[in-house]
Amino acid sequence: MKGFIAGFLSLIMLVVLLAVGIGADWFDTWLGNKVEYIDRKIDDATSYETLKKVEDTCRAMQASYESDRLTYEQYKDSDNEEKQSWAEQAKMRANKTAATYNSYILENSFVWKDAVPDDIRIELPILN
Repeated sequence: MKGFIAGFLSLIMLVVLLAVGIGADWFDTWLGNKVEYIDRKIDDATSYETLKKVEDTCRAMQASYESDRLTYEQYKDSDNEEKQSWAEQAKMRANKTAATYNSYILENSFVWKDAVPDDIRIELPILN
């Protein structure tokens, strides 16, 4: 009987050690991923290259939007069907750019920490 109890206790100890080992690996992985995520956010927030890339992208999208908006404004009331078609196409491009830009601004707002440069717009309006 003593041999059976000793064997049973040994088996339980083995199961406990395996559970602790697997749990520790899972915890280390989870904690490691959290730390890596936080490090990446800190690096991105302080990285000049990231800041420059986001600002340059915003300025390029703003320029594209403004060009299409002006084209739309210029031709929307034209008597010429072809020019009205140009206006509609420009409006569609401007609205697509505005939607993309507005999403991009939300996704990258952490870069500025509430100190957005004066020439970067917070939102581009949709043309009606």
